[in-house]
Amino acid sequence: MAVRLTLPVIFFSSHFSPSSSRSRSKTFSSSASSSQMELNNEFGVTKFKEFPYLSAPHRNLMVDLVSTVENRLGSQLLPCSLPPDVQYYQNQTGSAHASLHTRSGNKPSHSQIDFILGSWIHCELPTGGALNITSLSAFLNPLTDAPNFLIELIQSSPTSLILILDLPPRKDLVLCPDYLHTFYEETQLDTRKQILEKIPEVKPYISSSLYIRSLVSPTAIMVRIETEASQPGRVEEVIKDHVDPIAKEVLGIWLDQCACGKREVGEAERAILEKRDGLIKIKTIEVDLGSNFPRLFGPEVADRILGAMRDVFTV
Repeated sequence: MAVRLTLPVIFFSSHFSPSSSRSRSKTFSSSASSSQMELNNEFGVTKFKEFPYLSAPHRNLMVDLVSTVENRLGSQLLPCSLPPDVQYYQNQTGSAHASLHTRSGNKPSHSQIDFILGSWIHCELPTGGALNITSLSAFLNPLTDAPNFLIELIQSSPTSLILILDLPPRKDLVLCPDYLHTFYEETQLDTRKQILEKIPEVKPYISSSLYIRSLVSPTAIMVRIETEASQPGRVEEVIKDHVDPIAKEVLGIWLDQCACGKREVGEAERAILEKRDGLIKIKTIEVDLGSNFPRLFGPEVADRILGAMRDVFTV
């Protein structure tokens, strides 16, 4: 089952009944509405960070990554503003559940963050077992030309897991050799990939999508971890001992060199970056998510989630 997500998704229907009493003051009504929104948001954030269907090493990795990003960027990020039924959702049969968490950059603070997007999806498979996908993406805005961040883990069985970890470039690496040197050579990102590939259970993973393969960097970690059924828990060992420290190192590089590093970007170049970033967002929604979500969650839920994503992506 080929499902590619670069966004976090969870379905939850929360029923909010506005007060019908007209005798209450506008101040009280506004306060109550604000309190309800805060409660809904808190619930959505909690559900997202539970990562309920994962093993402990996998869950700990995702929680640590999300917490590191939010703690480091702090006031540069706005609170999640997604509706409750977008932060957590499911299909009609209850065979697929998902959570979505987004935080946009705080523009008045001159943040270079466009938005942070985290998600998990759990889908029961007709053949038995389940598909679990977790992802965390960070998109920068045209105030900088630095790379974005992406990690995605796709697990279809206790013995098989696909890892995609990368700082996707936002410029042509052939035309901009300094960009290649700064973000991929000086940071020695390729050494992390080489370390993982030395593990016997780790094999290269090649996406069937030429488009996806064209987006990632030359140092992208795209591997499949395959273990024997006679080795229960081996995938979790690889996550804990190898994937966890490498993912945190790559995230640290992104935070230091990309999210918090300063780059001089002229007006003409900003326009090019904005156009390129926008095309990738459109492609993600229309081709990637648009083809998978209706099949997994039904047209009604899919329309709701994709509509919310378009608002986040400002498409």
